[in-house]
Amino acid sequence: MSKQFQFKLVLLGESAVGKSSLVLRFVKDQFDDYRESTIGAAFLTQTVTLEDQTTVKFEIWDTAGQERYKSLAPMYYRNANCAVVVYDITQSASLDKARNWVRELQRQADPSIVIALCGNKSDLSARRQVTEEEAKKYADEEGLMWAETSAKTGEGVTEIFTAIAKKLPLTALPSRSGAARGTTAARSGVDLNKQSTAQGQNEPCNC
Repeated sequence: MSKQFQFKLVLLGESAVGKSSLVLRFVKDQFDDYRESTIGAAFLTQTVTLEDQTTVKFEIWDTAGQERYKSLAPMYYRNANCAVVVYDITQSASLDKARNWVRELQRQADPSIVIALCGNKSDLSARRQVTEEEAKKYADEEGLMWAETSAKTGEGVTEIFTAIAKKLPLTALPSRSGAARGTTAARSGVDLNKQSTAQGQNEPCNC
């Protein structure tokens, strides 16, 4: 039987960088030119099947980028297994905001969280203000995954979520309580094949 895991993923970034459009493209393979700003956060799910037939289900929290909702963000990234921090390649200020989100995650989120830095709107490269070199250098310095995407064309969208899915089980660490029991904790994801077993008996897959 193939292994099935469930992970909590949160999207963070300034308003209008395309977080909701990324999720819509990933979940429904759709794009809407006129999307209203997210209020609070939106919740969606999507599944990725890896090459070894391991299934990773993402529980996705798409957070609002407006400043007035920033104080709510910890509610969504708390206990998250992974985060996608999105910036707009045509707006250099959005990368500065992304850096702030990364710092906040590094300070307050789970230490083993997987963070991916995502430069969206690659279809607008003629208006680029953030170079690939600048963003990748920052990602390398901070130990982040990095990619550019276009929610409009779909370029790179599935790839970045698949890359996260591949990395997650390998980076999940047992909690203190899990280590004490000799088992891995829920940080390694919920194994959907073992829902009926006692909590804390989940094992990470070796993707």
